[in-house]
Amino acid sequence: MDHCEIAVRVQPRAGANEIVGERAGVLVVRVTAAPTGGQANAALCRLIAKRARVGVRRVSIVRGAGGREKRIRVEGIGERELRKALGGDR
Repeated sequence: MDHCEIAVRVQPRAGANEIVGERAGVLVVRVTAAPTGGQANAALCRLIAKRARVGVRRVSIVRGAGGREKRIRVEGIGERELRKALGGDR
């Protein structure tokens, strides 16, 4: 089964849930949720799952759950398809 991992930088408490773009190979994502109690992590996983068109359970944080810099694993999609799906808001 296809899967891939990407580096993500999360900005919590933003005005909207959005994928801003990529900076130095790291995907920049803004979420409205606060970083307490795992809320921002859950919002990030939901946003990635929605954009990649996979179930939210197929998105997991493999490194950096307590910080802004994270490593995200997405099951059921290849890297090329994932990067296309996360290409930023149009």
